[in-house]
Amino acid sequence: MESIKNIAILGGGNIGLSIARGLVNSRLFPSKNIYITRRRLEALKDLSGKGYNILIDNKAAVKNADLIIVCVQPQQLNELLSEICTSIDPQRHIIISVVSGASIKAIKEQLGKEVNVIRAMPNTAIAIQESMTCLSAETKENESLKIAEKIFSSVGKTLIIDEALMIPATALCACGIAFFLRAIRAASQGGIEIGFHSEEALLMSSQTAKGAAALLLGSDLDGKTEAHPEREVDKVTTPRGCTISGLNQMEHYGFSSALIRGIVTSAEKAAKLYKVD
Repeated sequence: MESIKNIAILGGGNIGLSIARGLVNSRLFPSKNIYITRRRLEALKDLSGKGYNILIDNKAAVKNADLIIVCVQPQQLNELLSEICTSIDPQRHIIISVVSGASIKAIKEQLGKEVNVIRAMPNTAIAIQESMTCLSAETKENESLKIAEKIFSSVGKTLIIDEALMIPATALCACGIAFFLRAIRAASQGGIEIGFHSEEALLMSSQTAKGAAALLLGSDLDGKTEAHPEREVDKVTTPRGCTISGLNQMEHYGFSSALIRGIVTSAEKAAKLYKVD
């Protein structure tokens, strides 16, 4: 990590800005060491006052950085790589791509250089150090992968996976944020219908969802190192009780199958987002 002084985030959209904020909030990097690019600088004007380096020129950002995080849309990737290829120094630079569907091989071929490329799939909770980030490299014995793991572990949890699973990771982790938020929204709407004000219902739903996740992520739950959702469900489903009645009604209307189908559909869509020219 000592070799990584400056970071360039190419593409200051939602995920790029979430990464930038997460890195600063984790105190791993100060804002003055982070370069963020975007075609419309006015969209980033609030960040310039917080010490970030804001610019349009991707090549200038690359020249100032040791680690490059590529956060553009899949359809913009090839153009970006063509733009920065002459500024890439394989001896100095590490590239981390969060672009859905673009393989390490495709990125290297577009650059025309044998540079260290890591794929990462975080989600927007990275801004509050709660991301689930999946990482992959050509080999797991990879020094650049260790650097990426250290960076993303500072802003949430990480999991190193085979590259073939990066598209499914996009659906489960990156898209998954929206799925769980929609579930919380639905729960809060149910709360309103049974008598709570909207603010109360949203607070209650959000904290309940947070507690449910914490039960599964706890390191020592009832003396066990791992938990399973159904084990926790069993604790609150008493015979003829209100919980099992509600669960059965949800399943009758396809709650689990709809969520599963949504994840599978997102994975299928993610596989088609990037096209090699």
